[in-house]
Amino acid sequence: MTDPNPSGADALVHLDRAQLERFVVDVDVRGTIAQSVDLKLRRGQPLWCAKGSLLAYGDDVGWQLKIPGGAGSAVSRMMSGEGLSLCYVTPLRDGAQVTLTANQPGHLATWDLSRGPITCTAGAFVAAVGDVQIDVTMARKAGAALFGGGGLFMQRLSGSGVVIVHISGDFLSRELKAGQKLLVSTGHLAVMSAEVDYGVRGVGGCLKSLVGGEGLFMTELTGPGWVMLQSLKKTPATPQRRAGR
Repeated sequence: MTDPNPSGADALVHLDRAQLERFVVDVDVRGTIAQSVDLKLRRGQPLWCAKGSLLAYGDDVGWQLKIPGGAGSAVSRMMSGEGLSLCYVTPLRDGAQVTLTANQPGHLATWDLSRGPITCTAGAFVAAVGDVQIDVTMARKAGAALFGGGGLFMQRLSGSGVVIVHISGDFLSRELKAGQKLLVSTGHLAVMSAEVDYGVRGVGGCLKSLVGGEGLFMTELTGPGWVMLQSLKKTPATPQRRAGR
């Protein structure tokens, strides 16, 4: 039996229809290896989505490129790896349908922001609906910009809406107590609760780095909070995805 009130990352293990249906008319999840989702939208309920995630949509859907947070966030957004702008989708009638995809092998999941804000690494964010604020946050330890894999700037999502994220490969969740640390191979971090501290740590010498195949540094995460790892590293975004459609 599914826990109706899962804790931490346990709430981020599948695409929850009930969460999304608070904001949309209907939800249909497709695929297993590289999932997509059909959303039938309510008129007047806009949807933010990553550029390149719009697989298909009807002529009763309008969209434009917008910068979340306005022009003041332009520079930091570019450095987050998600590009300057996102797609802002507007349904022109009830039942207007869009199909979203992450263009990567893996799984889609939802996070209800009423449970708390989250931080996403590049490529994890797919879409958001409801009263959602999409900001850019800076890693607390500047070395993460060069070696951490997630980058110095990441997307922070807060508010009272629902976010759709993508995890490449399979989900691997970890709950961290206050002060507890977890070292993660570069590129395998996908999403974390906003209170988790983020930095880097050296692996202890060039020989270990060369033999181990993990590079000189590992991503260091410090609790309290939860983290969601991905079993596959995301491949670089294609030119089409970076440019949008």
